[in-house]
Amino acid sequence: MSQATATATAEVEIPSIPVAQIAPWALLTFLLAAIVLFFITADQGAISIPSGTAIHEWVHDGRHLLGYPCH
Repeated sequence: MSQATATATAEVEIPSIPVAQIAPWALLTFLLAAIVLFFITADQGAISIPSGTAIHEWVHDGRHLLGYPCH
């Protein structure tokens, strides 16, 4: 083929996603992230659903890694 031959380029159509379809997933993601952030940063076992300090112990090293004091 020579360079003079025109090459056909296909147009890429970007699909549009309505906000109404994204909103529930965004809300769910935000709530899960907020819960995880709460347990890693603030929970000391006082208001946890599981009694005791189980969650505190599970995220203990992560808290220190992120710079949150826990004792």
